[in-house]
Amino acid sequence: MSKKIFIWLLATFLLGTVSLAHAQQSGKIPWIGYLAGAGSSPSPAFIQGLRDLGYVEGKNIGFVYRTTEGRSERTADLAAELVHLKVRILVADSTGLALALKKATSTIPIVMTSVTDPVRTGLVASLARPGGNVTGLTSISGELGGKLLELLKEIVPRLNRVVILMTASVANDLFVKETDPSARVLGVKLIPLVFRGPEDLQDAFRSATKEQANGLISRLPPGASSADRKQAAELTIKNRLPSVSGGNSWADAGGLMSYGPDPNISYHRAAIYVDKILKGAKPAELPVEAPTKFELRINLKTAKQIGVTIPPTVLARADKVIR
Repeated sequence: MSKKIFIWLLATFLLGTVSLAHAQQSGKIPWIGYLAGAGSSPSPAFIQGLRDLGYVEGKNIGFVYRTTEGRSERTADLAAELVHLKVRILVADSTGLALALKKATSTIPIVMTSVTDPVRTGLVASLARPGGNVTGLTSISGELGGKLLELLKEIVPRLNRVVILMTASVANDLFVKETDPSARVLGVKLIPLVFRGPEDLQDAFRSATKEQANGLISRLPPGASSADRKQAAELTIKNRLPSVSGGNSWADAGGLMSYGPDPNISYHRAAIYVDKILKGAKPAELPVEAPTKFELRINLKTAKQIGVTIPPTVLARADKVIR
């Protein structure tokens, strides 16, 4: 770690600690500990959700923000740091981050913005009655994976070998396992390609070529930057790989298609959970919500570049077409 980065991290930590200590002593506002995989502040949709409920940062609520900057090895330390600061509520924007926070505390309420299968990962006892200090929102894993494969199969009828570009995580392991039954029905072999960071993307695509893949599902982590997504999308174009992702930003970054819930809705809904908990509700009794609205985005510019024709039946279902 360079001296400059160390000084910046130290200053950020001290600022957050001093500000939080002052607020706790005054007893005027509750502080929310927000753990993210990337970015420089809490999600704008989350902040807007709180504003819609009457919260104003610095007036009746405050934030202590920490990000792993895409480096999973920092997760445990940052989770422990936020717990040490004794914030009122913790917010996590991915499965791995929520698991780290739960491991760090069993008493501070934790709100998930969107995680994969919180029951099977051990975050909650059930969706209806979480039963612990964790609640919030979940994404759909196996069902979504099957739908992503179906979309690729509609566009590439001869689809038979699909790479899943992913980082190592419990959530991604579950995604592969739960998607496999749909893959067998469709006659598709799933090929998980695990990479550690942006520096590994070139090697991952070389492996996809060696595996003779003719389709790709992107499982880039929530902490991936827009630059990382753009790089991965450009590599699918370079390798002429039809691709799809459950994250809406994929098609916007240059990927062929995306199909999934709008993350901004999840962040906005997470603010409601924070509000309820601040008003006395117990996480153990707040049911976990699953998404109800999904959006299909298609990038026709990318389709032309990789030589793929989008069938009219698929194009007609698109919520957004990028030309």
